[in-house]
Amino acid sequence: MNVSLIVNPSAGNKTLGSIYEIESLLSREAVLKTFITRKRGDAFEYAKNNCDSDRIIVSGGDGTFNEVLNGLLSAENISPAGIPLALIPTGTANVLAKELKIPEDIKKATELALTGTARKIALGRINGRYFTLMAGIGFDGETVLSVRRNFLKQISGKAAHIAAGLKVLMKYDPSLIKIKTPACELTGYTVVIGNAGNYGGNFSVTPHASITEPLLDVCVFKSRSRRDLLRFIIGALRRKHLSFDDVSYFKTTEAEIVSDGKVHVQTDGDYFGTLPARIDVVQDAVSIVY
Repeated sequence: MNVSLIVNPSAGNKTLGSIYEIESLLSREAVLKTFITRKRGDAFEYAKNNCDSDRIIVSGGDGTFNEVLNGLLSAENISPAGIPLALIPTGTANVLAKELKIPEDIKKATELALTGTARKIALGRINGRYFTLMAGIGFDGETVLSVRRNFLKQISGKAAHIAAGLKVLMKYDPSLIKIKTPACELTGYTVVIGNAGNYGGNFSVTPHASITEPLLDVCVFKSRSRRDLLRFIIGALRRKHLSFDDVSYFKTTEAEIVSDGKVHVQTDGDYFGTLPARIDVVQDAVSIVY
C-alpha cells in the first residue's frame, strides 16, 4: 500500500516528537511518502496536487485535517471519496478523533490508520468550503479570531480559547443574525451548525448531530446580553441548553445566514471569515478510516 503522511509539526504539543515514531510504524507496512507542513495552506496544496496514494494519513489536529480534505475534494480528475483519509490525532482539541473514537495514543492511532475500515461520511459545506464538525457563527467565530490574532493557541493550547472567550465576552455586542432554511426563517445572536455531535471535550452544542447523517443540526441562541450568553454556555456544558426558551434547535439540509453587521465565522476550530454564508450538506462526500 502506498501511503502519504501529512504532518503539521506545530499542531498541539506532541506532533513534532512523534514524527519519527509514526514514520517507523507506517514504514513497516506501507511504502511511505512524508510531507511536513510549514505554514497554513500547505496541507491543502499537498493533498490537492498529490493524490496518487492508496491512503492519506494526517498527523495533526482538526484544522490540518480540514485542510487536507478540502485539498482532496478540490483536486481534478479523481474520485475523492475513493481515497481514504485517516487521522493520527496530535492537535489541541482533537474533536474529530473523539467523535469517531480514534485513540489519541500514537501507536494505536497509527495501527488504526493502516488497518481500520474506510467509511463514507457526510460533510457540511459553507460558501464552497467543507467542514467535518461544525460552523460556529457569532461568539465562537469571534473567539477563534481572537486566538488567531494573539497567537495564543501555540502558547497555551486549550487555555487560549478560554482566555480569548472571556476577552470576547467582556466586550460582547453582537449583531442580529438572520437564518433562512427551506422550512423556516428565524433570528438570533449565536448560531452553531453541527455536522457532528462533539464540539470539544465534553462540550456539545448540537448533541443530536451525526457525521454519517446527511443532515445538519442547527442551534440558534436568540438572546443578546452577556448574562444570557453566559447562561447559554453553562447550559451547554451541563447539557441542558436545548430546554431553554430562547434556544431553537432543528435539522436541515441547507441554510442561508446573513447579518447587517460584521459577524465572524469559524469552521472546525479555525477562523473562516464573515457572513453572509450559504451552508449545505454533502452526503458520502469523503471516506475516513475509523
